[in-house]
Amino acid sequence: HYIYPLPDKISYSTSVTDNRGETLHAFLTPDEKWRMKLEKEEVTQHLRKAIIYKEDKYFYNHPGVNPLAIGRALFNNITRQKRTSGASTITMQVARMLEPKPRTFGGKMREMFRALQLEWECSKDEILLMYFNLVPYGGNIEGVKAASVIYFGKEPDHLSLAEVTALSIIPNRPSTLVMGRNNDEIIQQRNKWLQRFAADQVFPVQDITDAIREPLDAWRRDVPKLAPHLALKLKRSGKVNIHSTIDRRLQHNTEILVSDYVRNLRLRNIRNAAVVVMDNETREVLAYVGSGDFTDTTDGGQVNGAMAVRQPGSTLKPLVYGLGMDQGLLTPKAIINDVPVNYSGYAPENYDRRFHGPVTVEFALEHSLNVPAVKALNMTGLEPVTGKLSMMGFNKIHPRSKGLGLSLVLGGCGVTLEQLTGLYGALANGGVYAPPQFEQHKKPVKGTRVLSEGTSFMLTEILSRVNRPDFPLHWEATAHLPKIAWKTGTSYGRRDGWSIGYNKKYTVGVWTGNFSGEGNPSLSGADIATPLLFRIFNTLDYDADREWYAPPQECELRMVCAESGKLPSTFCTGIVMDYFLPGISSTETCEHVREVWVSADEQ
Repeated sequence: HYIYPLPDKISYSTSVTDNRGETLHAFLTPDEKWRMKLEKEEVTQHLRKAIIYKEDKYFYNHPGVNPLAIGRALFNNITRQKRTSGASTITMQVARMLEPKPRTFGGKMREMFRALQLEWECSKDEILLMYFNLVPYGGNIEGVKAASVIYFGKEPDHLSLAEVTALSIIPNRPSTLVMGRNNDEIIQQRNKWLQRFAADQVFPVQDITDAIREPLDAWRRDVPKLAPHLALKLKRSGKVNIHSTIDRRLQHNTEILVSDYVRNLRLRNIRNAAVVVMDNETREVLAYVGSGDFTDTTDGGQVNGAMAVRQPGSTLKPLVYGLGMDQGLLTPKAIINDVPVNYSGYAPENYDRRFHGPVTVEFALEHSLNVPAVKALNMTGLEPVTGKLSMMGFNKIHPRSKGLGLSLVLGGCGVTLEQLTGLYGALANGGVYAPPQFEQHKKPVKGTRVLSEGTSFMLTEILSRVNRPDFPLHWEATAHLPKIAWKTGTSYGRRDGWSIGYNKKYTVGVWTGNFSGEGNPSLSGADIATPLLFRIFNTLDYDADREWYAPPQECELRMVCAESGKLPSTFCTGIVMDYFLPGISSTETCEHVREVWVSADEQ
């Protein structure tokens, strides 16, 4: 073992499966082979029995070398003057595949030595698994799993008896029995072995009768290449078999939607988009599209737009207002003055360069006004906001980061689409944040509270209104608009258009723009990103209006003065209803109109 170590280091293809265990994306090994690792759970009874019966009936009874088989082979070869049968056990075949050598007498002796060594170090099941993973299937295809995925388009544990038998005969003649080219001959050989199985009662008669009748639907298919950006991201973990959370059908549909949408955008010189779809309950990412077309070399199709750091525009405003509500400073009908301000040299302006005077928080958020948002951030303080963002995995934002100021709320920082989708997932889950999950875990993810449930509900109510200026102008399917809460954002210089939306079941993040970073006068979150968001929700959850958010216990209604948003005094004439958080929201009384005593002569 130490002097003459076994060459048992096998390199496997990295293989990413979807949430049902089917291959979604696979990569070649360093030696340019398709060699996907078969796990022991995927070995079916059919596969085990067929291979052992055909290759080495006494596999579980010999120490790696079968002396009886060697004697029989020697006798046959001498009496017939040519090689008629080999004496290789499954263990010897594994030894030969691990260390290919010329088929000479010396090579055979070395093979036997290696076989004994293998049996000494590994269990019978481990050796059988190595055989399944190394057996050649012609060209650069090795192992049962790669052959199953490439020739039959299915996972090895879904193979029928006929397919297993067909696969068991290829390794003896991989260059002359080629799937898709010699299928008739493969069927003949397959049926010959099936009849032998029947004669020795290896499988039930009915199973064999069905298998003999089964046509052979096999040819060399393309290896699946769905979710390429996510597959590359997950490959970095160094694992061989990665079980992703992706829903294959949804991924396929989303990739088509995005590529069609981007094709139309190119006419306006906007060349890319990225989308993340997340399940709110488990935080599992069900679809992940990093660019309009992965294969497009002219526009950096291989850049992963979902992980690229970009400016968030107005997408962080709901969090800032939400923290203001949780601190008791704001409620939806609270008034903020939208008037010119100057914070030691920083004078924010609204998108339309106008000021609207006193406005409610909900009006300011619906119309995405900049000045009230900066005022809200000034009230809540920068540290609480950056602290929450940092805790939610926004790794470009730290409470101690230099250069972050009040412009943060207007997009003066760096975020990714993955991070923003996670943030809106927290709003969708009543203020509890958990990071988006890309791999399947047996344990449910732990969440951290970012906003109170009542505040999340108030924000959702505001963000789900349809009569707002960032509603897309030419949305063609308005009749079938799914009920969602959403927020748009456009970064400085119109380089990024964002739209992030959610309902009870899903959160969807959309980014549109150019990977080159060039701006475009027609790029805005409302007109460019939101129509794609609506399309995705229409395919996802067409009729989701059945369940929507109900006000939680910690959120109640009260009457407030329409002029000030505070509790009405006896002089307030306009009264409106407003949500608030009992025990937290401010209980100041309106002083909009005050009683002033004057003397009888009114002096």
